[in-house]
Parts: sequence; C-alpha cells; structure tokens
Amino acid sequence: MIIRKAEMKDLEQIMGIYEFARSFMQDHGNGSQWGKIYPPESLIQEDIEQENFYVCVEQERICGVFAFILGEDPTYQEIWQGAWHSDRPYGAVHRVASDGSVRGLTKACFDFCTKKTDYIRIDTHENNKPMQGALRKYGFRECGIINTDNGTPRIAFDYLAN
Repeated sequence: MIIRKAEMKDLEQIMGIYEFARSFMQDHGNGSQWGKIYPPESLIQEDIEQENFYVCVEQERICGVFAFILGEDPTYQEIWQGAWHSDRPYGAVHRVASDGSVRGLTKACFDFCTKKTDYIRIDTHENNKPMQGALRKYGFRECGIINTDNGTPRIAFDYLAN
C-alpha cells in the first residue's frame, strides 16, 4: 500500500470513501459518530490545502483516507476521566476511513504516522468498536474522554513509540 498526500483531484474519490464509511458505521451500530454529512467537503478541502490529508493507494486506486496533523490539537487540550500519557509534541490522526476493499488499512496508517512522530493522539466514538479494536491491537492506550469541537464526547487514545 502506498500512502501519499491527497490532491484536489482526489476529492470525489475521497468523498465516496466517506459515504461508504458512514453507511458502514450506520449498519454497525455507530450511526451517530459522523451522521449523514460528516466530514463536510469543505473540511477535507481545507485539510488538503494545508497538506494534512493523505490517501492510501492499492493497485492505483484510493482505498482509504485520513488526516494527520503535527502539532497541538485544540480538542485535546482538556481531557476528563484520565490523562494523556505524555505532554511531548504529537501528531493527531483524524477522519480515518476505508472503502472496505483492503485489510490492514489502519495499521498502514499508524505505521506511516509513527514514522513522522513517536507520539500520536486519536479519538473515537464510544460506539465505534472496530476502530477501538484497531487502536488497541496496534498498541494505543485509552486515556480518558475529550470533547470534539461540537461538544460531543469521544474516547481518547494515545500511542508512544518505544
């Protein structure tokens, strides 16, 4: 699998992957995390413009997507019912999605990100059991609860490479 920075020409495929992911989430008991419209196209365009958005390519086809942002994330400044395992600089992973055609996409994403920084933070909805399983399998540790920018709670995880 090749991971590269997304380009605006990828936008239609990216939004198709999110459409698939929202449907998958709905069918697997997690319809409220992204609802029917998240993430909006404008947010993905902003991520691409800021060079914080990546696509996973398998056999010349985009099969997965994610945002990876190095630096302070405002939603991670406050954490409840726990604490981060480090206060060092980190990268934040957001909006991971797959078209369901390949296995190992989250591992590839996390491997890519850990080559950029040794400390990663991520959050997910309490009903997103597939992502929680992928995070724990990779070695992420649960830290507590954060609130997203719209105020909804998420389970926070971090990963500190050895």
